Amino acid sequence: MIERFTNRTDFESYADFAANFKLTIPRDFNFAYDVVDVWAAEEPSREALLWTNPDGEERRFTFADMKELSDQTASFFQSLGVGKGTRVMLMLKRHWQFWPAMMALHKLGAVAIPATHLLTAEDIEYRCRMADIKVIVAAGDPDMVEHIEEARPRCKSLEWLVSTGPCVPAGWLDFNKGVDGAPAFRRPEKVNSNSDEMLLYFTSGTSGEPKMVAHDFTYPLGHIVTARFWHNLRPGDIHLTLADTGWGKAVWGKLYGQWICGADVFVYDFDKFVPKDLLGIMEKYRINSFCAPPTVFRFLIREDVKSFDLSALDRCTIAGEALNPSAFEKWKELTGISLREGFGQTETTLTVGTFPWVEPRPGSMGLPNPLYGIDIVDEDGNPVDDNVNGEIVIRADRDGEKPAGLFKEYLDDEELTANAWHDGFYHTGDIAWRDKDGYLWFVSRKDDVIKSSGYRIGPFEVESACLTHPAVVECAITAVPDDVRGQIVKATIVLAADYVQQAGADLVKDIQNHVKRITAPYKYPRVIEFVKELPKTISGKIRRVAIRASDAANSAIKIPQTPPNKGIIHA
Repeated sequence: MIERFTNRTDFESYADFAANFKLTIPRDFNFAYDVVDVWAAEEPSREALLWTNPDGEERRFTFADMKELSDQTASFFQSLGVGKGTRVMLMLKRHWQFWPAMMALHKLGAVAIPATHLLTAEDIEYRCRMADIKVIVAAGDPDMVEHIEEARPRCKSLEWLVSTGPCVPAGWLDFNKGVDGAPAFRRPEKVNSNSDEMLLYFTSGTSGEPKMVAHDFTYPLGHIVTARFWHNLRPGDIHLTLADTGWGKAVWGKLYGQWICGADVFVYDFDKFVPKDLLGIMEKYRINSFCAPPTVFRFLIREDVKSFDLSALDRCTIAGEALNPSAFEKWKELTGISLREGFGQTETTLTVGTFPWVEPRPGSMGLPNPLYGIDIVDEDGNPVDDNVNGEIVIRADRDGEKPAGLFKEYLDDEELTANAWHDGFYHTGDIAWRDKDGYLWFVSRKDDVIKSSGYRIGPFEVESACLTHPAVVECAITAVPDDVRGQIVKATIVLAADYVQQAGADLVKDIQNHVKRITAPYKYPRVIEFVKELPKTISGKIRRVAIRASDAANSAIKIPQTPPNKGIIHA
């Protein structure tokens, strides 16, 4: 399969890979028809998906199964008026229905919008309003149903709500019954061109609301590098990426590149992460390749790893945040496996990676993906020398030819798109430096996005939530290092005069609970500092860099004994 879309699949060295790797991009490429259905025709019994959950339930799907099921799902969606360009939001956690739903939308030329189950009613309303979402397909969890129902009256574009169960409220359609009862699928005459919108993600920024990142139908081909040359997958490998389907990392590791490589996507459908249980699952199902945020490995190394038979596991990859060298070395000591880091964005596929021929350097992202012309530049766009911080950019003119896997645009926002695409570059907004051997080392987000336990958190969203609390006059959200989560959210707060004397643990808890009610719970500030004033520029802008510098100078955030009007509370 992979040979149909690449000039070569094996290379002697990174230099060989960088100089000679090329993609072959068919006209009007459609992943569902050109990969899944072709596998179904040529190797119908090849396993595509192995799903299980903590209750011991298990389902296995061959490519023949996936073709049949995605055809039925596409037919069901057609009955709801879903067709080319229709936007459908999928809030399906790790439920197996996500995969046929995605393939069905691709087969119709519709636009899939994966979304986390953690969205509040306000989050859902915003997404419906901005993207003109026609259908929401959701797991039938009571909390999720409640949030969707609360948002529904304000979502003018929304016509259908579909539940995969177990809860199917009145006025909702039952996904499983709808698919089972669907008539034979008829493929539309003209499904898509390569440049059509296929996938839409809402991603957090530091100012304003989440951006809409639009990918075209060539995007899956960009993930050949992700799966074949970073995860290092071969046909028949069982690969586990831990991500929830609501996050971009899911299609990095649970779908496109893996199936092009002929690998078996393993899905562990859990709600609560229990490290010991995960190790048991990896042992039972003989997982070959595993990808997770560094946070997960920080938890795993605290368990009795050697008591589990992980002999089938020989490849592990990390992305999303930096991993401290001690954790890297401990995992290698316990398993014999070196963690291979990678870097990319919702707007890209894997951009930089520690490829098979590359010796891992703990803390380094690795070397550039040859699909992307990577450089590090200063504020004027000039390349910087080795060991000098600069912004990671990709040589790509949006009006000319862009690499497969690089996003199409920020939907309906020409200004934001132009700010990112200019002077022949896509500007990532990420700061890094390059060593003498070409390895890239991440420094920070230029726009201050916080990465905690694999989640991307925009300061603006959390600041806005904090400011709705009556005690909060001003607020600045930054990140502080955390041994477990990589980073955690810190709120530096100026209190209203009436609340200054109340500053303490009770008020901290009240603010935290308030934020949890307004926005997704993972975004709440775990550290709160009360101050008399925030550092600002002459123009009045908050200087988050000064807050981060002060925290760094203090070396660590601790629970101190402090006066009520100024102090740090860690929760």
